[in-house]
Amino acid sequence: MSLQGKKALVTGGSRGIGSAIARRLAADGAAVAITYAGNKAAADETVAAIERAGGTAFAFQADASQPDSQRAGIEQAAAALGGIDILVHNAGVAEFSTITDDTDETYDRQFGVNVKGLHVGTRAAMPHLRDGGRIILIGSISGEMAFPATSIYSATKAAVAALARGWAKDLASRNILVNTVQPGPIDTDMNPADSEFAQQMIGVIPLGRYGRVEEIAGAVSFLAGPDASYITGTTLNIDGGASA
Repeated sequence: MSLQGKKALVTGGSRGIGSAIARRLAADGAAVAITYAGNKAAADETVAAIERAGGTAFAFQADASQPDSQRAGIEQAAAALGGIDILVHNAGVAEFSTITDDTDETYDRQFGVNVKGLHVGTRAAMPHLRDGGRIILIGSISGEMAFPATSIYSATKAAVAALARGWAKDLASRNILVNTVQPGPIDTDMNPADSEFAQQMIGVIPLGRYGRVEEIAGAVSFLAGPDASYITGTTLNIDGGASA
């Protein structure tokens, strides 16, 4: 219960990595609020799972691509929690196409959610984030590795890591620690480990398997907890050695 008494907000927390993070933070003692874009059933199930385990959780609809919606969701979550100690930005989108197929719309959607939505959400959370708090951004190893048909997505995730490094310095005077977790291939419903693409990817992962959402959640909980009190402005790759 290393996070006992803490208040945590996880954006994009209804399923996959976000849901696993919310459940882990709650299991470690935090009261948790999640935001979700549209899948209310999945968000409700995440809340119910936390409550069945004896935790406290809330869910609020917020579209990270729409600044007003993002701000409203953050405000609702902060009010329900009574402040924020831990802010985890997990909400994101990915679209795969080459430069010959990219459009203004694919560019705007990905930067709108992955970068602007994160920036808007963090600014909205700042009045509620306590001194000594934590901001953890979920990036991707795509931010520093090239994969086919992912140039825009990769650029957004490189921007995420850059924001974390800058914010770490901006907020150091308040002892707010800011770090980025960069997952590699993780087994989710959007990227299942038994897919044909996954079988190709496994060949370049030294550990020879996809990661589990619980492994990302464990790293986030560590960065949110007391043992990470001297870590800020860094990126943590969780990718089975793929980026080594």
